Amino acid sequence: MDLTVQLCTHNRAHLLGRVLEALFAQDYDPSRYEIVLVNDGSTDETRDLIERLRPQAPCRFEVIHQQNAGLAKGRNAGIARARGEIILFIDDDILATPVLVREHLAMHVEHPRAIVRGAVLNVETFDELPPPIWTPKNYSGNYFWTSNVSVPMALLGEVGVFNESFSEYGWEDLELGLRLRHAGVPSLFARRAVVYHHKPRPTAKSIPGIVRQAKAQARTAVQFRALHPHWRVALATGQTKAHALLHRALRSAKFSRALLTVLGTVQDESKPLSALQLAAARALAREAYFEELDRVMPR
Repeated sequence: MDLTVQLCTHNRAHLLGRVLEALFAQDYDPSRYEIVLVNDGSTDETRDLIERLRPQAPCRFEVIHQQNAGLAKGRNAGIARARGEIILFIDDDILATPVLVREHLAMHVEHPRAIVRGAVLNVETFDELPPPIWTPKNYSGNYFWTSNVSVPMALLGEVGVFNESFSEYGWEDLELGLRLRHAGVPSLFARRAVVYHHKPRPTAKSIPGIVRQAKAQARTAVQFRALHPHWRVALATGQTKAHALLHRALRSAKFSRALLTVLGTVQDESKPLSALQLAAARALAREAYFEELDRVMPR
């Protein structure tokens, strides 16, 4: 088996059908790739959807149902069942272009001991897609980002799989990427290996969830740095004196209160936020992140 596409899903039945259909439609010999899906404790229509779509799969389609355990454990369950020489990680809100598998494998043929990062284009809906062309505005400097990244299974055998101590949101993929980086594995960009990332504009209703996620990411950031007390981790996670001083000053100036005042102008909670409101929501989540980071960081 040349390649395994591995993804985890949790309560995204409204997207998963399109995601799976795109993986079924790959421009590659279906006997040479497979899909390993981990259903991580979904409570919506995910299980029924999978069973409805299963007969459409042209390739091997392995499904693992487990209690909700988080991405690290879910990814590792998928890795354990994978048969491909290369494993390609995507998410359950990622729509693959037909050439995704082929482009990843072509890069690995040229660079057999490398990470391959594909292009990620953010879209508000899967119904209106721009041309599958990467431009600098879609740039990401992440070394290993599981929205669209592949790696030889042999390398995971060398450095290990995802660290299951990351039970909350955030950093589990970057932590594995850092281990690969320290092992001397290069991270290469395949600009034609394009996917679309479903990223609708937030509404007022989604703000509490965004803030909760930011706080969880702060807690896992502390875990990340405890595992890897390296300057790259400190800088990436904002665990520096400069970051701490800036955000303490912002809290003293009641910056979050000003942001909440802007968000208080929302009249329809189900309507997408305006540009100003969106900027305020993102800033509020950022301040929640640094406040939680300040709370949980060891003294």
